[in-house]
Order: sequence, then structure tokens, then C-alpha cells
Amino acid sequence: MVGLVVRLVLGAVLAGSAVVKLASPESSRAALGTFDIHGERLRWAAWTLLIAVELGLAAQVIAGSESAAWLAAAFLTALAAALVGAILRGRAGAPCACFGSRSVVGWSSVARNLGLAACFAVLPFLPQHSPSTDEWLAVGLVIALLACLGLGVAVLVLAREVGMLRLRLGPGSALEIPNEGPAVGTRTGLTDRMSGLTSAGIGLALFTSEGCHVCRGLGAAIETLRGEPDLAVEVFDEVADAEAWRELGIPGSHYAIALDSSGTVLAKGTFDNLAQLESVLATAGRRRGSFEARLN
Repeated sequence: MVGLVVRLVLGAVLAGSAVVKLASPESSRAALGTFDIHGERLRWAAWTLLIAVELGLAAQVIAGSESAAWLAAAFLTALAAALVGAILRGRAGAPCACFGSRSVVGWSSVARNLGLAACFAVLPFLPQHSPSTDEWLAVGLVIALLACLGLGVAVLVLAREVGMLRLRLGPGSALEIPNEGPAVGTRTGLTDRMSGLTSAGIGLALFTSEGCHVCRGLGAAIETLRGEPDLAVEVFDEVADAEAWRELGIPGSHYAIALDSSGTVLAKGTFDNLAQLESVLATAGRRRGSFEARLN
């Protein structure tokens, strides 16, 4: 029973290492540069090979293969040697992605790998026997708990990666395609529908439709924009204002056009949220300044 439990634990360690690499592929591939593995194709190949070796050895170790235990010990020893080489080249503290994106090159990582290698080397000498039904049930429960734990860790790691990506990207801008809608710099008659638009203000024309769920969800945000100083907001419905839609070549809802007081198009684009609407206004403000500078 002891040998079986140790096999399961050690196999889970190898499998967990592979799962963590799968959960953060970008950072784990980038960490291979620490070991002088450069080039996107070469990193992809090395990353795939590492995961395949870890999962394959994990399955064979759990199945009771003594050869797999020896191979796992040799594999971890080789990884420890690679870590020592990186330390000697002055790369201590660099990411190694051995067990997640936070794993770094250091003597503690070397000791961990050598300790695991020793455990795998001892595994063939542990007593082995056929477990009883109760023992198999206990083992199954342990495996299920470890799997849940591993899945939870993988989900947390993935959530962190997604969160970091969203922070790097920041709020998206509205999608402005030159050939869609009126060309920037051309004049339209939309300002005739915008009451309260001052000479120093900006008009915001929003093109929505009855069946647009996003448009309905942004109703409160649109009402908030109506209260902004020097901003006139008008909504153009796809059915009620079909003629304006056709004249301007609106690609579909939900679309926004920002204009100056003369009706000149300053910015435009498809939007999905308030931040993207604000990006249309910010672009309009920058362009109006450049237009005025050109005229002067």
C-alpha cells in the first residue's frame, strides 16, 4: 500500500507540472529562453516535448513501471543539471517555469529536483502488493481529491493570466474602419437633430436598433453622457431613421459618430461598452484640435 501511495503522489507531481505548463503556455515557453532555447518554433517543440515526457512518465509511474521510475529520476536529475548550468551563467532568479510561472532558477530549485529524483529512484525498492477493494477505494478518493486540487490550481493560474492580459490591454477602443460609415472629415446633416450643440461642443450620434441587447444594456450609460457639458447626444433608430442609416452607410448597430458643430465627422466606430464610446469622444477631441490647427 505504501508503494502505491508513493507512486500516486510522485505521478501526480509530474502530471501537475505538465498541467501548470498547459495553464500558462506563454510564460512557460518564454522561460525556456533561460536555458538558451530561442526561436518560437524551437520553444514550441521543447515545451511540447517536456509536457509529453512529464505526462507519459506520470502515467507509467502510477501504473507501476519500474523503468518509468528510473527514467523519471534521470529526467529530474537532467533538469537539476540544467538549473545548475543556468546559475553558473549568472541567471539565478530568472524564470524556469518548472512548477508554474513563479518558479525561478535557484539552488532551492536544484535541491527540489534532486530530492524528487531520489524519491523516484527509491520507488522500485518499496514493497508492492495488490491492494484490497477498500484500499482501491481509498486510493480513488485520494486521486479525486488531488485532481480537484490540481484543477483548482490550474483555474487560479489561468484566471491570473487572463487578468494580467486584460490589465496589459486596458479598455478597448471602438473599432473604426475607414470604409464603413461616413469618411472622417466629411460633413453630414446630423447636427440638425442635435439640440443644444454649441460651437465648442461635440455631437455624438448613436445608431441603435430595437433588437440590440447591447444597446439596451448601455441605456443608463448613454443617459449619463447626456449630462456631460459641451456634449450633445442623439440616438438614431435603425427603423425610424432608416434614411439616415442608408445615407451614411452605417454598417449596423451599435455604431457611433462624433461630430463638431458644423457636422464634420471627427471619429466613428462600432462600440460594445461605455469605455469604447468614450474612446470615440477622445479621438474626436484630438482630431478637432488638429483640424483647427490646419485651418489656422
